[in-house]
Amino acid sequence: MSENTSTSTISADYAQRITDDLAANRSEQDRARAELTRLQDALVQLETGEQILVKMQEVLGGGSTKPAVRKSKDRKVAAVPAARSPKSRTASPKGGRKQKAQADQGAPADGGAATKGAGDPTWRELVTGYLTTQREPKSAAEVTSALTESHPQRKTQVAVVRNTLEQGVAHGLLERSKQGRSVYYSPVSATTSDA
Repeated sequence: MSENTSTSTISADYAQRITDDLAANRSEQDRARAELTRLQDALVQLETGEQILVKMQEVLGGGSTKPAVRKSKDRKVAAVPAARSPKSRTASPKGGRKQKAQADQGAPADGGAATKGAGDPTWRELVTGYLTTQREPKSAAEVTSALTESHPQRKTQVAVVRNTLEQGVAHGLLERSKQGRSVYYSPVSATTSDA
């Protein structure tokens, strides 16, 4: 009988240790996700600042060799808006998409930026603006479909919207709630006024 008691005690100890390790693992995952979101947001801010500085330099007529290196980095960032243009996707044959996208990357420096809507709102502005008009929390898929309908000129992807929603949560603009396996987002101001 003492063997049975010691076996159950050992099993209980292992079960408790596994539970503690699992909780520590999950909290470390949450910490890593928060750090990743913070770093992604810092990168977006730096890239935006770089774009503004490069444009200001172009307006002022600066022509040194270092900005040329920056322009090539700026073109990597500018590739995202070029992919949003529905004209660039449909105007070229399937094999020519890459060439068309590369040609569009250089276009924003001259007149192409105006046709793509250089003053268009950012994803964060679109997402938070949409959620503030809603009475109940929305999933990333619901937000994506709503933004696709209201902004057909922009290529909307669920992953981009989800990342934007998570950045909004990290900045305290949005609130995340889970219902089962589904994640829903709502603006912080709406939830605090309800509380």
